This record gives sequence, C-alpha cells and structure tokens, in this order.
Amino acid sequence: MKSFFNKVYSKQSSFYRIFLFVCTTALIVYLFPKGGIFKYEFSKGKPWQYENLYAPFDFAIAKTAEEIESEKNQIKESVIPYFEYDTIVANTAKESYNNAYATYLSSLKETSFNDQALLFGRILLNDIYRYGVLQEIYSYDDDRQLFLNKGNTAEAITYGQVLTPNEVTKIINTRIEKSEFVKFKSNYVALFYDLIKPNVRLNTKLTESTLETELAKVLTTRGGVSKGSRIIAKGEVVEGDTLQILNSLKAEYESQVWSDKNFYWIVFGYCLLVSLALMMLLLFIRKYRPDIYANNTQVTFIFFNVLFMVLITTLVVKYRSDYIYAVPLCILPLVLKAFFDSRLGLFTHVITVLILGFVVPNSYEYMFLQIIAGIVTILTISESFKRANLFISVGQITCIYILAYISFHIIHEGTITKIDWLTVSLFVISGLATLIVHPLIYAYEKIFGLISDVSLLELSDTNSVLLKELSNKAPGTFHHSLNVANIAEAAANEIGANSMLVRVGALYHDIGKMVNPTYFTENQSTSGNAHDVLSPKESAKIIINHVIHGIEIAKKYNLPDRVIDFIRTHHGTSTVFYFYTKEKENNEHVNIEDFQYPGPKPFSKETAILMMSDSVEAASKSLKNPTSSLIDTFVEKIVNKQMENGQFLNSNITFKEIQQVKKVFKRKLTNIYHLRIEYPE
Repeated sequence: MKSFFNKVYSKQSSFYRIFLFVCTTALIVYLFPKGGIFKYEFSKGKPWQYENLYAPFDFAIAKTAEEIESEKNQIKESVIPYFEYDTIVANTAKESYNNAYATYLSSLKETSFNDQALLFGRILLNDIYRYGVLQEIYSYDDDRQLFLNKGNTAEAITYGQVLTPNEVTKIINTRIEKSEFVKFKSNYVALFYDLIKPNVRLNTKLTESTLETELAKVLTTRGGVSKGSRIIAKGEVVEGDTLQILNSLKAEYESQVWSDKNFYWIVFGYCLLVSLALMMLLLFIRKYRPDIYANNTQVTFIFFNVLFMVLITTLVVKYRSDYIYAVPLCILPLVLKAFFDSRLGLFTHVITVLILGFVVPNSYEYMFLQIIAGIVTILTISESFKRANLFISVGQITCIYILAYISFHIIHEGTITKIDWLTVSLFVISGLATLIVHPLIYAYEKIFGLISDVSLLELSDTNSVLLKELSNKAPGTFHHSLNVANIAEAAANEIGANSMLVRVGALYHDIGKMVNPTYFTENQSTSGNAHDVLSPKESAKIIINHVIHGIEIAKKYNLPDRVIDFIRTHHGTSTVFYFYTKEKENNEHVNIEDFQYPGPKPFSKETAILMMSDSVEAASKSLKNPTSSLIDTFVEKIVNKQMENGQFLNSNITFKEIQQVKKVFKRKLTNIYHLRIEYPE
C-alpha cells in the first residue's frame, strides 16, 4: 500500500495535468451556445459545392433583418398617434371671455358695434378651440392622421387641424384685419393673448402601447418550404431567395437538433473535438517545450488564457454577435510570446481559433482573419518591452484585419460601395483594446509568478537597490558581474537564446558574495588574503555558501524564480578545486563532496551560457600576458572541462551551440584585453 501511494505521489504532476485538461474541456463545452452545427458551409455569391439539397423537413422562410426593419419602419410611420384634448382649459377660456371683454374693449360699449364685437370674439375663440392648441410641436406631417380624445370620445383628424401657438397668432391677426373691428386690433390681440392657453398634448403611453402592439404583429417569416422540396442544385450560385432559404434551414436545423433526445450526443461530440484540440496543444508543449510541460504553473497559465479568450468570445456571441470582431484575440499570442516564445504563442492562438470556429458566425471568414492577424502579431512584435513596438504592431494588425475584411466583402458583394463601416470600427476598437496587454502581463506576473521582458528590463537597471548595494559592498564582484553580463548576452544572441534573461541572471548571480565580500579574490585589497587564517575546508565552505546566501537575498528582494535559477546553477556541481587540492596535500582521504557546490546543474541554454561566461571571465583575470592564441587555448580548456564533468547534460544546448559560444568568448576577451592579431614573423 505504501509503495502504491508513493507511486501516486510521484505521478501527481501528471494527474494534475489530466485534471486541468478535463476541467478546461468541460468548461469550454459548457460555454458553447446550446445548438447544433449545420453541416454545410456556404457563402453569398459562391457556387453550391455539395450535391443537390432537398428540404429534410417542413420549415418557414425567415425574413432578412432588412425586411423586418423595413416593415417596422412602415408601421412606425403609419401608426395613428393619440392626442389628449383638455376641455377644462378650453371651457375656462370661453367662460372668462365676457369679463375680459369688458376690460379690454370697454370703449365699444357706447358704439353700435358692441354686440357684434362680443359675438366676433366668441366665434373666433370657438374656432381656435375647435381642435385645440398644441402644447409642443411634433415632427408629424400636416396630413398625418391622429386620434383626438375629448373626454370619452375620440375624433379622427389630421395633425394640421390642430393649431400651434404661432398659427393661433396668425389666425387672430388675419381675422381681425378682415373684420370691421380692425381699429381695435391691439385690444383684441391683448385680450386673446391672456385667454388662449395650449390644451392639446400627445398621449405618449397610449401611442407607444399601440405601436408595440402593431410591431408585435410583424411576422419574422414569409412562406415556407415543404419537406422533400429541392432547395439548391450542385453548382448553383448561392444568392437572393436561395441564400435566405439556406439561412432559414440552417437556423431551423440548429434550433431543432439540440433536443432532449440529441443533447448528450451533441455534448459528447463537442467534448471530443475540444479535447482533441487541447490534446494537440499539450502534445506540442511536451515535444517542443518540455521545460514548460514539466512546470504545472506554466501549463495552467496557457490553458487559462485559452479558456479566458473562449469565455469572452462566447459571451459576445451570445449577447451581441455583431460585435464579435471587437474581441482583442491577438492579446493571446502577444502574452504567450512575452512569457515564452513565438512558436508556442502562434500554435496556441491557432488552436484557440479552431475551437472558436464551432461557435462564431461565418466561421471560415472569422478563422481566416484571426489566424492571419495572429501570424502578423508574431512576426511584427519584437522587443515587446518597448512601447513604440507595441503601437506599431497593433497598427499593422488593425490594417491586416481591415484589408482582409474588405477583400471578403468584395468577394461576397461584388462591390466596395456597401462596406459596413461599423465592422471596420470594430477592428479599430479591437486594436486599441490590444494595448491593455502591458497591464495584463504585469497582472499575470504577480498571479502566476512568471517573468516577461518588461520585468527583465526593469531588473537590468544597475541603479536598482540591490545592485547598488552590491556595488557598494563588493565592488569587484559588481564589476565582474557586469563583464559576465556583457559576455553572456553576446553569446545568447549568437545562438538565439533569451539574451535579456541571461543578462539579468548574470547581473544577480553573485549577490551572495555581499555577505563575506573580502573572502573573494576580486574584492580583496593588497593588504592580505582572508583565507590565510582558515583551513581549506572552512574556506571552501565560505566560497560555496555564496550560492545559498544569494538565494536567500534574492528571495528577500522578491526576485523572480527564473532569475534565482541562475544563482542556483551558475556553479552547477563543480568543485572548489584550489582548496580541494590544498586539503588533499594534507589529507589523502579528503571527501570531495565537502568541496562541491550543491547544484543543480544548468537546465537551460541560458543557465549553461552563464556558467561558461562566469568561469571564463573569472579565470581570465589570472592571465599574466594574454595573447590571442593563449585566450583561445584558455577558453577551450575551461569549457571542455565543464563538458567533461557533465555540467551541461540537463541543458538543451548542443555541441554546435557550445562551439559558437566559445567563439564569442574568444572575441569578447580579445576585445577586453585590446589584443591585435598575431602576424607570423
């Protein structure tokens, strides 16, 4: 039983990856829209590539969005609005007329016009309030029919019959000027100005209710297709009514196929396809990036990003599929390239696009656009820590999106005049949204403990607190670290390794020497050697412990694990040979393990380069009269000895790359010592 649990414990990493794989598959399938997939692919203006298609069942022909919108607009234009007539305002004005007349036209009491003038005003007032005066102006035509509610009755009139305040003024002026009371015009105008108040308003609630009732009657279908009827023949161009019938069949099929009877079979099919895609991703990582495959945190990070992009896209498809191109899918390859490499970023992007192809409309067009954009992202972005590079790359991605969309539009429509500028603007929005990649990378670094080029650039600043402390406490070590960083960076560039990571690792690899700086040659003054009073074993322990002290200091200052790896491995399991030899002179039975570094050995190209650079640069200080030939022999000897000791067995560096690194070392050391080429005499 104990051996069984030990075996299970040793395989826990594999079990975790299986668990992660199953959970990611289940979540992606759960996010998929609840509908089947139509088995035929077709595009407007393209010939039908399959055999003759016959209707598998009876179905209605759906109207296009334009047709439905046109019908709704007609209803909006034709629906009869309801207006409310306030009889209280009208009656109050009429009842107040006699008293007001006595005030404004008192001069008529002594004339023969008194009765006629009073009657003239009453008639004019009745005419004005026959259909009332509007409280506000509406954008209806004068001949637009409306219902005017007066109490419990509704009268059908036209909008032009209801007066506006300006029209009331014109009517009063015109009628008075044509009457025999024109000389009393100012009195009449003042009279009616005080009496006449607007009394007609739009009944918004009743009008909108009527409109909604009429809009609800709009049918989304027109006619139908009977089972067995031929829909389209092979080679026939997909356009017009045929295109609409095919779209109707597709929608009907996808809504019918997801039934209780077929539910589990469709879910099973989705699970197989999604798991197959994710399995391809896992196998790719295992074959080409075994270091990532062995790190469950990094595998989780990759699967999380795939799931995150699927989540955003499926939500947009569910609630507003028109905005599908606003999703900044190119963030995925940008993020993965920032933390890993271009090939993994592109492969993961393609797998994600293939998964999304199950759920997005116009899947072929969508997949083509996104894959092309992903390729452009990988090819154009370099040195992502430079902000200008990101802006340039985003501009290029947006241009590619727009050009590809216009190309598809021309193929479908045969013209460039009907381009949907809303879709073009969505590509611009997607490009702008891609700029959030920098804060997103920062968040990922904190959550998953990863490190990007942006952080490496910050760590390479020699004015940082830790490096300043190193330069103050151990100036010789600091100078040594700078030289190692320059040599290692050049070597990494030569073989295509991560030069920024190597440089940062080189700058911090010896920070442990700050604990006992005077016990290291580069920091010793001419006054003496601190090791003279120590035994070889004690001296070796102090030398070896600088690795342990370096790890402790690095963790105290929250350096990333990938940088700490350089501190752990820069001596591998090598021996402090000087003190070992010295101890052996006095004790033949010396234990070599007391003089060996604890390791581990370098396990990447970058850590292997640092080990070689550190040894070569440190040992080069012992050269008395360096020459080009002496440096060549010196470099070969040191690196070959490390190879013989098996220090590079765990790193993925090749013999060819080691030879290239040697050449860089020789060239850099020759430049450091300002040597000229030795010519034969």
